[in-house]
Amino acid sequence: MQTQRTITHATESSTLADVLERILDKGIVIAGDIKIKLVDIELLTIQIRLLIASVEKAKEMGMDWWVTNPELSSKKDTNEVESLKKRVEELEILNSERVIKSKEKIPLI
Repeated sequence: MQTQRTITHATESSTLADVLERILDKGIVIAGDIKIKLVDIELLTIQIRLLIASVEKAKEMGMDWWVTNPELSSKKDTNEVESLKKRVEELEILNSERVIKSKEKIPLI
């Protein structure tokens, strides 16, 4: 008795949007190492770890470093901005005083 084997094809195709949604929902990790050696002496090692996930999924995993990073946060340190404004104002006053003094020293003809 001979058994017949049939080939099955996927009838459902995924669009790019479907694939992206699944990756962002589940997350994907890509890892790799690059090593540069010369005569069995390791000169350079680069370890690459890449995680692609949605913000919600990253927060579920305990990753929220972008919230506390002042460079990435829209909530800039207001004290720093105010101190810089005050410093600029002081420098402008000093500069204008120097200009006035320098004009006083030049005799007008």
